[in-house]
Amino acid sequence: MKRIKAACLMQTICFQSGDGNSSQYGREQVQKEYELYKERMAQRGTAFKVLEESTQPDGSILVKLKKQNNQQPVGDYFD
Repeated sequence: MKRIKAACLMQTICFQSGDGNSSQYGREQVQKEYELYKERMAQRGTAFKVLEESTQPDGSILVKLKKQNNQQPVGDYFD
């Protein structure tokens, strides 16, 4: 029988304006969506670690992160 001792997901997520609007308002909405995403993970108790975050010229935010998968233990993946 096998058991998962530790696991995590590595994701690259692009937060971008739904209408392709790169105005100041569009940029603010993208930032709010990203902040809400992080808040929801914290509220749910999902462990995560942002590895890289960059704002693109069009105002989108590209994020690389490690994230806990389904309450599985993360072991030393976040060290």
